[in-house]
Amino acid sequence: MCALCGIVGGGEHWTDGAKDFPGGEGRTRQQERQRRVRMVNKVLAHYGLSLSDWQSSTFVLKSHTGQSAIVPNLTEMWAAAQWMTKRPCDPLDPELIAALERGDTH
Repeated sequence: MCALCGIVGGGEHWTDGAKDFPGGEGRTRQQERQRRVRMVNKVLAHYGLSLSDWQSSTFVLKSHTGQSAIVPNLTEMWAAAQWMTKRPCDPLDPELIAALERGDTH
């Protein structure tokens, strides 16, 4: 357990496998994490949120109001996002998909 934040270190989450993604061969785990963070941030921008990697072991989810949450993996990020926004955060929301297609997200 991390003495500073109380996060229990665990094994690698299934979303962290660089070699398991198309085109992931030759990328380091860190490069793949950063690529996923950039992709997820395009979706989260629609909800006024952003995600950052913290020491390649966990993520920090932040709202535009300054609220933040530490999340251990991308799966648990969605529950934290819904808690922070107080509304459903659906990556398949038609409005979100339309915004992504228009390039309206950052």
